[in-house]
Amino acid sequence: MNNAPKPNIEDLPSKAQLGRSTIIAGIGAVAIGVMVYLPAEYGKDPTGVGSVLGLTQMGVIKQQLAAEDEIQHGSDKSSSLIDSVLGIFTSAAHAQEAWKDETTFTLEPGASFEIKATMEKGATLNYVWVATGGRINFDLHAHSGSEKVTYEKGRGKTSGKGSFETPFAGDHGWFWRNRDNVDVTVKLQLLGDYSEIVRSK
Repeated sequence: MNNAPKPNIEDLPSKAQLGRSTIIAGIGAVAIGVMVYLPAEYGKDPTGVGSVLGLTQMGVIKQQLAAEDEIQHGSDKSSSLIDSVLGIFTSAAHAQEAWKDETTFTLEPGASFEIKATMEKGATLNYVWVATGGRINFDLHAHSGSEKVTYEKGRGKTSGKGSFETPFAGDHGWFWRNRDNVDVTVKLQLLGDYSEIVRSK
């Protein structure tokens, strides 16, 4: 039996080289955790990379579903970083399909559009929207009889995401107006407990 030749000492990596490799590997792991794992698992996106890759909304949905499951059944499930990272890209497509409704509309300068979801008291609505071509003003609100609520307002915005719980039954949603001097296209995705989507200009 032939023994494998021993490597020369000068061919082996030095302690400094090993240290640099360890540091680089650690930085890579942290980067993956911050840019991929946090958005995909927890909906937290400190760098913005998760939103670009479509991972943040997947994480938001996963957290909401996990919370609902824990409330209803209790849960002691845990996932490792490696398992989660390996499953991120195969499950991303399914997360994109999880939205119940998707609406896209284009507003000319000065034009307005309203879209609302008919909901019962205590219902929850999750949403993500993106404006392209320009900026948009919006008012996320609801009113029914003497009751009214404003969830959020914005001027000159290009995106938004979040969720809210309805304090009363009625139509809850957005009034959009294009105050820019160019056409603006808005894509809105919704997921929640509503019976109907009402659209009006």
